[in-house]
Amino acid sequence: EVQLVESGGGLVQAGGSLRLSCAASGFTFDEYAIGWYRQAPGKERELVAGISSAGAGRNTYYADSVKGRFTISRDNAKDTVYLQMNSLKPEDTAVYYCNAARGGGGYWGRGTQVTVSS
Repeated sequence: EVQLVESGGGLVQAGGSLRLSCAASGFTFDEYAIGWYRQAPGKERELVAGISSAGAGRNTYYADSVKGRFTISRDNAKDTVYLQMNSLKPEDTAVYYCNAARGGGGYWGRGTQVTVSS
């Protein structure tokens, strides 16, 4: 069974930090690019950070809104991707989802809530 399970969300004050984890199972994790998306109430889901597979050089991508504050990394030995979020802002409040993608297909996790209070 394919699973992507996000964890690490919670309530934090502005300026604080959280580390999200996405644990994968049931597929060849290191062959997939991984993205962290978020969706705030009333808004569309957006990509905030991504990392390519090891074979593609583990290149990273960040949305302008999170550059310099968020860091994505992957541990293929643990089939896990992390999103370190620093200097959090109220506008970072959203449900954060993990996505694994390869060749036009992929998988989604169920999300973890991040709430940043002002």
